[in-house]
Amino acid sequence: MAPGLPAHVRVAIVGSGFAGLCMAIRLKQAGIDDFLVFERGDDVGGTWRDNSYPGCACDVPSHLYSFSFEPNPDWSRTFSPQPEIWDYLRRCADTYGITQHVRLGHEVEAATWDAAQRRWSVVTSRGALTADVVVMGVGALSEPSLPALPGLEDFAGTVFHSARWNHDHDLSGERVAVIGTGASAIQFVPRIQPRVGRLHLFQRSPPWIVPRPDRAVTAVEHRLYRALPAAQRLVRDWIYWTRESLVVAFRHPRLMTVSQRLALRHLRRQVPDPQLRARLTPSYRMGCKRILLSDDYYPALTQPNVDVVADGIREVRRGSIVTTDGVEREVDTIIFGTGFRVTDMPAAQLVRGADGALMADLWHGSPRAYLGTSVAGFPNLFMLVGPNTGLGHNSIVFMIESQVAYVMDCLRFMGEHGIATVDVRPEAQRTFNAELQRQMRGTVWMTGGCRSWYLDATGRNAVLWPRSTWGFRRRTRQFDPTAYALEPRASSRPPARAAQAA
Repeated sequence: MAPGLPAHVRVAIVGSGFAGLCMAIRLKQAGIDDFLVFERGDDVGGTWRDNSYPGCACDVPSHLYSFSFEPNPDWSRTFSPQPEIWDYLRRCADTYGITQHVRLGHEVEAATWDAAQRRWSVVTSRGALTADVVVMGVGALSEPSLPALPGLEDFAGTVFHSARWNHDHDLSGERVAVIGTGASAIQFVPRIQPRVGRLHLFQRSPPWIVPRPDRAVTAVEHRLYRALPAAQRLVRDWIYWTRESLVVAFRHPRLMTVSQRLALRHLRRQVPDPQLRARLTPSYRMGCKRILLSDDYYPALTQPNVDVVADGIREVRRGSIVTTDGVEREVDTIIFGTGFRVTDMPAAQLVRGADGALMADLWHGSPRAYLGTSVAGFPNLFMLVGPNTGLGHNSIVFMIESQVAYVMDCLRFMGEHGIATVDVRPEAQRTFNAELQRQMRGTVWMTGGCRSWYLDATGRNAVLWPRSTWGFRRRTRQFDPTAYALEPRASSRPPARAAQAA
């Protein structure tokens, strides 16, 4: 056993981003100190520690993309840059006394349910322990996704993903290939374009992009928010309800027409060349994929040292990339802006439940959970930002706080009623997921004419919550014991095994 690790804790939290820290803070506020936060990195922060590429910033307004219980009156801009968000999370960890509970450099390698002992056996890279409850707070944007390109292993130049940016590598004057045009790429491309010699942007399908209403927060606003916190809460509420109203258009795609016109006008204004504009015009309905915000991406693509490539990649050679039309482009560096492994959830490869099976094997490439939080056959395990909790219109921090409140109410219920284990019933999970997929019908995500990372290997949307976030909060406001198989502490019987829900 590694120094600093006890033999047992009540709650083991995996990850120290927004989700893990929120869980830890709420435990601390409830007077529960018997918990540890396991973080594989060298500091807290999760996604906002790992993603440090040039131009990295949030696309949700700062006042909303923060904990409701810890407003920050000092945001420098309406849309926060990555360093400020990371600093905010580190400050929260210190302010709420969480730092002493964090074990940095402890990567969780396995978590196995011990039916006889009715607890989890957790193995980390620096020791092992047991826990009554495990909370997975690893988030959806933690494992970079890399496409399988023929010949990539033979490339002689530098290769990295935007989430693992190589800050030691100088791009000045280089011939750079950027593969992918997602949220990360539209932020870093304008930053590197003036430095590189040549930039080849390999685009599978163009994103819908709308103006980014970003500005500096004034000194007057800073003084107002510090002196009158209620003013900042009002701004937060206004942002929340404005964004919450957008869900109507996602559910009724015809209403996206107005937003599409705005995006196309934005494109026409910034890209005068009709041929380039045609390559940058999406062929699918807006909202089918993630809608992006930028004022400098299109202008960067109009520069003479940029080439937008719409043809697919046939192979990578030692010093070049060859597209399906046979054109070979010499490159020195390849940067992937290809997003993250969302639907296959790598963390599911580490967790074994009541029947000894891996969560990933039971999911068969299509993640399912109850309220995105509990998985049948995995007692006393809770997922934050689990299946179908992602959003296309509002702040994920709101969803995280809702899930954490649900877990906290479950822990309260277990303590008050002497419950040793809770395991969501397979029928409750099946019913919930059938309802989700009914609600998904007719939405832009299913009818928009694109193939997005929202869809899993079976074509099912396993990522997004299809209704209002306020509706999700109502569903998670109180733990519902009738949806779970419960085992009392005093019972000598082993916990009932719940088969994985179909």
